Order: sequence, then structure tokens, then C-alpha cells
Amino acid sequence: MHFVIMGCGRVGSSLAHSLESQGHDVAIIDQEESAFRRLGSTFEGRRVTGVGFDRDTLHEAGIADAYAFAAVSSGDNSNILAARVARETFGVEHVVARIYDPGRAEVYQRLGIPTVATVKWTADQMMRRLLPQGHVPELVDPSGNVVIAEVTVNPAWVGHRISALEEATGSRAAYLTRLGAAILPSSDSVFQEGDLLHLASLATELAAVERTLDAPPVATEH
Repeated sequence: MHFVIMGCGRVGSSLAHSLESQGHDVAIIDQEESAFRRLGSTFEGRRVTGVGFDRDTLHEAGIADAYAFAAVSSGDNSNILAARVARETFGVEHVVARIYDPGRAEVYQRLGIPTVATVKWTADQMMRRLLPQGHVPELVDPSGNVVIAEVTVNPAWVGHRISALEEATGSRAAYLTRLGAAILPSSDSVFQEGDLLHLASLATELAAVERTLDAPPVATEH
């Protein structure tokens, strides 16, 4: 899969190497050509000098073919703008923005852009939001049979009860992240725009769960 990263600081360069080590194709954008030195000589991906929310720059980075986009520059405004351009202009479904001000997380979540605040950033959190979630589960029980993973949900599921998602996948909703806060869904809870869904599933069934929720619901019942 092809990934585009904006920002070649310590976070961006580490993320680029992590993705490339897993066999993915990576393009990384930075305004300063000197920033690419952090990648070292072993990085085989594309280095693009330019502004990360500029359309021509994004085209050069291969945004049209991108599975996911990560905005991890040093500026909150630039990161959220670039993430919105990637999603709204180029239709990239999987985007994540790094922010320095956790107080703005609620605003960004309402825009439907998953964010990772600097104070709680880890490479693992970024990877969970970029890769198909079965590759990086949040929790695996000691036997390896059950996992909890943040699962991408097709926007067409918005307005459906969480119980409908559970029934369609045979999994259980462990919790939701809504407006930056974790909540335990009830039987009447409805999936809302911007929600992040964390499901408990058999490890062997997680890939099928992801495929089901990545597609629109078959039934129209709420």
C-alpha cells in the first residue's frame, strides 16, 4: 500500500521507516529539503520538497494512490488543513493529524479527522490509525485468541445502532472514542460521525470484521 506523510521530523521519519520496513510504499513531504537527512541512506521512498497541503505537492507525492495520509509537521493548523485536503479533496479515507494542543482535539474530531496529541503520542498509536487495524491490535489476550482493535467503519454506518454493527460482524463493541473521550456504548447507542470504534473479536475473525465494517451495511435497518 502507498502512504503519504507530511513532516520529516523525528515522528515523520520514524513513521516512514516503520511503514517501509513492513513492505509499504512511502512518500514523505517537508518544506525543508535538509529535513530528509533524518531518513538516512537506507530509506527507499519518495522525498518531496514542498508544502504538505498544496495540491501539486500532494500530487507529486502520489496522493491519488494513497491508502492513508499522516500529517505530523510541527504546526497544528498545517496538519489539520493538510489532513482535510487529503480527505475532502483527494478522498483519502484513512487520515490522522498530530496536534500539539490537546484542547483542540474535540474540534478536530468533529471534523472527522482522527488526531494524536503530542503528550500521548507513540508510533504505535499512529500505526493503528493508518494501517488496517488487524495488523496492530490494541490488546491481545495471553492465549492469542481474542483481540481488541480500533476498526475503520464506513461512513454509511453513521446513524445505525452499535448493536447492528455487532450483529453484522459477530464481534462486541469494547468502547467508543467520541470527541476525544472513551465511552462504553449501551444497547441503544448509535454510531455517530467522528466516532472511533474499538471492537473485541476473535483474532481469526478480525480481518473479516474489518471487511464487513469497511463496506456499507447490507441492511438499511437502524
